[in-house]
Amino acid sequence: MKNATLKEKTVESLTSILPIAVIVLILALVFAPVDTGTFTLFLIGVVLLIFGMGCFTLGADRSMLVIGERIGATVTRTGKIWLIALVSFVIGIVVTVAEPDLQILAQQVPCLAEKTPIGNYLLIFTVAVGVGIFLMVAMLRIVFHIRLNLILFVLYFVAFVLSIFVTPSFWAVAFDSGGVTTGPMTVPFIISLGMGVASLRTGKGGQDDSFGLVSLASVGPIIAVLILGIAFRIENVPYTVEPLSEIADTRGVLTAYLWGFADHAVEVAIAVSPILLFFLLFQICTRSFRFRQVVRILIGFLYTYVGLVLFLTGANVGFMPIGREIGAALAGIWGGWGLIPVGMLIGYFVVAAEPAVHVLNKQVERMSAGAISASSMKRGLCAGVCISLGLAMTRILTGMNIMWILVPGYALALLLSLFTPPIFTGIAFDSGGVASGAMVSSFVLPLAIGACNVLDPAGIMTQAFGCVAFVALTPLISIQILGLIYRHKTHRVKRNFLTVEDKIVLYEVD
Repeated sequence: MKNATLKEKTVESLTSILPIAVIVLILALVFAPVDTGTFTLFLIGVVLLIFGMGCFTLGADRSMLVIGERIGATVTRTGKIWLIALVSFVIGIVVTVAEPDLQILAQQVPCLAEKTPIGNYLLIFTVAVGVGIFLMVAMLRIVFHIRLNLILFVLYFVAFVLSIFVTPSFWAVAFDSGGVTTGPMTVPFIISLGMGVASLRTGKGGQDDSFGLVSLASVGPIIAVLILGIAFRIENVPYTVEPLSEIADTRGVLTAYLWGFADHAVEVAIAVSPILLFFLLFQICTRSFRFRQVVRILIGFLYTYVGLVLFLTGANVGFMPIGREIGAALAGIWGGWGLIPVGMLIGYFVVAAEPAVHVLNKQVERMSAGAISASSMKRGLCAGVCISLGLAMTRILTGMNIMWILVPGYALALLLSLFTPPIFTGIAFDSGGVASGAMVSSFVLPLAIGACNVLDPAGIMTQAFGCVAFVALTPLISIQILGLIYRHKTHRVKRNFLTVEDKIVLYEVD
């Protein structure tokens, strides 16, 4: 049974990753030739991504989702507000402080090492505290039945006001940090935590409140990093693109992957261990799980660990170098205008290769009892990310100010929340954080950096960074539009049904 499930998950990951792999393969062979070493790294990376995602999704189903839901329900059942707030704050920090996506972003923002006392670690700590505070707010929102869109209106207003006091060169990093925070480690746990809390509520409101925790956990880092920028007066931020290591032969390929496995084995161990310790402490205090369930969860953690190590090694060692080279090569063709259609094509398929997207889509289908299918969610996300990367590449070519897109984009998303069914608002804002995961950080961002390094090396911090923020923005709009279509169809069916009933009543009266 376990082998059959793993096989099913692996086949599912194959269908998700194969399209983006084929696109990169065609680009590397036809339009943007890369050296043999980089190409070999990419091919091995594809294999690691497929098996890594298969193991991760199986492990998340058996561990992260199970314990998150149980902790949320158990803590809420106590009725102690202070305990709910404390546990939420601690969980937010624990699951974020070693989030692999955040580590990737921090490594690509070397300027902070010069501007802050403890370098990039301050960015990671700041983001973790932001997630902790706003996850606490998100949990209390469910307990006190506060509308999600009301809180989002206030928080995004605060974020854009704070951005006035931060140098424009730091805007993109701040909004990118909100996207990368909710990655493969954070999303499964936070989503299931919200479902556990909402499960104790009866009626429609409980279902509506099942989503929304990821959205608030995403806006928290934006505000926290903007405050960091104000506190340290980070301005005129420089960025130097470090040359890629040359891979001359198979020994170089082997060495690169051995170092990659070693680094990510440690990173993922650091990421998983706090959650594992939190689970063991929770089990000791509450005895919520039977022995067989504990064993099953521990095996799930092992699958999660192995899957993440494989996936992140494949993404960072295999996809990051080829992303940089393809971006640089495309920037030199047709004045760089080929970047827009290529970016949109990559955007449409790359979101399906995000591990956390599969977790969200399945949870949405489960909580809506199939009314919102995983396939419709996938189409909505693909359409949104397609548009977002088209905008990101356009900005690299034109030098457009990021706020010209972010301000009207979030204004439209928040306006739609007034008319969209509440469950779709929660799903949409959660989707924004989920879509901007490991593949965006390790492939799309390097592609943008490579292109910008050719077209405008001085504008990397303002033009290349920001593509993660766009990926986090457009699903907010596309999924809510999906919600409006869903509501229209539902109302039409109800109207037709009532019309038939009216006819039957009239017939009986006659």
